[in-house]
Amino acid sequence: MNMADPTDEPKDGALQAGEPTASEAKADVADAPKPIDADDKKHLNTDDIEKLLNQASESLDEAVGGNVSTEAKPSPFSFNDLAADSSPAERAPIELLGEVEMDLRIELGRTQMRLEEVLQLRSGSVVALDKLAGDPVDIFVNGRLIARGEVLVMNDNFCIRVTELVGA
Repeated sequence: MNMADPTDEPKDGALQAGEPTASEAKADVADAPKPIDADDKKHLNTDDIEKLLNQASESLDEAVGGNVSTEAKPSPFSFNDLAADSSPAERAPIELLGEVEMDLRIELGRTQMRLEEVLQLRSGSVVALDKLAGDPVDIFVNGRLIARGEVLVMNDNFCIRVTELVGA
C-alpha cells in the first residue's frame, strides 16, 4: 500500500471531493496547537498564551453552543419554598418499626463506690442508692431518658408502670 504525502499535489491535476489542497493542509497544521515540552515552557511568550486562551474559549463556545461571556454576573442562588406542604403526607405504618431492636434500661438509682468497696461486695451486701423507696425510676431507651415510672411486683416479677413521659 502506497501512502501519498498530503503536501503533494495530485499528479493528474484533479482533486477528489473533500480533499484539502496542499496550501490548506499546511495552514491547518500551522493553526493546530503544538504540544508543549519542557524546553518550550522556558520560551513560552505572551502571544502564545493569548493564542491558547483564544483557542480554549472558542472550543468552549462550540461546546456550549453560544457565546460565553467572561463578564457574566453570577446570580444568587434561590431556595425553593421551604414551607410545610399543605397536602397530607403519606405516613408509613408504625408496624414498620416493630422489628427494630432498642436497648431499654430502668435505673432504680445510682451510687459512687471506691474499687475497694466493690471488691468487698458479697452475697447479702446492701448498696445504698441515691433515691428513696417510692421515688420514680428512670426509663432510658438507647441511653436517652424517655419516661419515669414506679416499680411494681406482679406474679413474682418486677414491672414498671409508666407515670410520666419526658419530652426532648
